[in-house]
Amino acid sequence: MEDETMARRVLPKLEIADADRERLVSWTRRQKTGQALALRSRIILACAEGHKNIQVAKQERTTNATVGKWRQRYVEFGIDGLMDEPRPGAPRTISDKIVEEIVTKTLESQPAGMTHWSTREMSKNMGVSRESVRRVWQAFRLKPHREGTFKISKDPLLVDKVRDIVGLYLNPPERALVLSVDEKSQIQALDRTQTLLPLQPGRMALRTHDYKRHGTTSLFAALDVATGKVIGTCMNRHRSKEFISFLNKIDASVPDNLDVHLILDNYSTHKTPAVKRWLNKHPRFHQHFTPTGGSWLNQVERWFSGLSNKALRRSVHRSVKELISAIDEYVRVSNATAKPYRWMKTATEILDSMKRFCDLTLSAHLSRT
Repeated sequence: MEDETMARRVLPKLEIADADRERLVSWTRRQKTGQALALRSRIILACAEGHKNIQVAKQERTTNATVGKWRQRYVEFGIDGLMDEPRPGAPRTISDKIVEEIVTKTLESQPAGMTHWSTREMSKNMGVSRESVRRVWQAFRLKPHREGTFKISKDPLLVDKVRDIVGLYLNPPERALVLSVDEKSQIQALDRTQTLLPLQPGRMALRTHDYKRHGTTSLFAALDVATGKVIGTCMNRHRSKEFISFLNKIDASVPDNLDVHLILDNYSTHKTPAVKRWLNKHPRFHQHFTPTGGSWLNQVERWFSGLSNKALRRSVHRSVKELISAIDEYVRVSNATAKPYRWMKTATEILDSMKRFCDLTLSAHLSRT
């Protein structure tokens, strides 16, 4: 209640000293600054430009009360007021300067001959305990031992393709079937070199790390976006010849009075002259291609993930025939309890999120140079 009252009343105009402004800007630009401190810094900088609390809150995706709280804290205590207040418990044994050095080194340097810091290396370098390093990293949400992956599509038609495919998910055309189509190629029939040890109380299931190969197959799958059911078939290869054969199976499975919209990736098999000739003879089929490097837009990839995790990764197959039987059984069980995936984001929300990621990445790159 107190925070809401603070947000509604008119607060004094902010005046920021040059030294404070320089420090606030550095906090917003430094790569992976603690997000809470970076947000407070952006709030104060925006308020100093004369923006109202409600404008700043909308810009930073926070509440009026939060903006009012940190604005008032800065007026009363200056830049030190943006720091978190002392927590209950024993007092800290390391200074703010050491904390800042740990965070800065973690973000902007590497130990000699290594790619990232560990608590052992940082504690030796800074002369503090490993537990102190761990607490600092936890407070600033730093995890140097972890690394994720990303892929930014360079497709010049990225925006158009995102809007096209998301439009099919959120507003599918009438009297038409939308199918998310792809191949899971080179699925291996694997047999472990020793017997699997089953799950027991107090012990996870165990398997050997090595295996014997018994051949491969390729799965062609078409996910019905409206129902979650899958049309699937396994073939020895995944050329345009096999793709056309799969298209014939789709054509036979879909009622004649419905158009068919296929969501596909940019694999060359989908664009050969033979495929184009087939499509010309079947005008009810329409192709929609995902952006290059944007297979995450294709919903069937999520179904493939379920197939791998639930049916293939822990299984043993001593022949390709056994593998195909296991895949067919998963398709049957999956279709019996099928539910459609719910697409949550609009095209505008996706593109805005990509823009924020690119802006943040560029800002981090410029701050290092």
